[in-house]
Amino acid sequence: MALSEDTLQAERKRIAQMVLALVKERGAEITYTAAQSESGLSRARFEQIFPDYDDLFDAIAQIWLSSHMEAMEAVLGSDLPPNRKMYEFFRGRFVISRERFRDDPETFTMICEMGAANFERVRSYVDLADHYLCEIIVEAQADGYFSGLEIDAALSLINQMVSPYTMPDALLYLGDKLTEEKLARIVDTLFIGLSSEAGEGARGVNTIRVASS
Repeated sequence: MALSEDTLQAERKRIAQMVLALVKERGAEITYTAAQSESGLSRARFEQIFPDYDDLFDAIAQIWLSSHMEAMEAVLGSDLPPNRKMYEFFRGRFVISRERFRDDPETFTMICEMGAANFERVRSYVDLADHYLCEIIVEAQADGYFSGLEIDAALSLINQMVSPYTMPDALLYLGDKLTEEKLARIVDTLFIGLSSEAGEGARGVNTIRVASS
């Protein structure tokens, strides 16, 4: 019997949440077979919902990364100036990851390992984040920043400079060395000095201030 679209999506979400809970409980990645067994569904019905492990992992990644996507999209739609917008674009995801890490380091580590082992399945999220960042770069260039740089060149340079704040597993070995204050200084430095010209063309001013928590 075919599932309605609403039922299908509800079951995908339920099972993906169940798998995340089992990862936390058992401290190990949950196999496709184990997920099917724990789901309470027959093998045929489970395979109707998730044809293979890749599809199951996609549903898990969607849940885990949904708050990151919402944070990025909220910043992208804001009226913040480009330097503040770029800072908040990175800060929002970093804070989510940091709180998850502090709350449960073991589960966070396991999720990072799952992501690394299935990187091709999360590449679309990375590509979307790059697309959003390019939109911010275009806004910044319209205000005179990143002078003379092609968008792809600016994107690559910025990603390399802020990578500890966008790669969740950096928290595993850098921990509290990663701070919002340091991120603000990095973004300010980008806007002050990142251009294709030596010492010219980047009109950045050190204006970012981190709100006290």
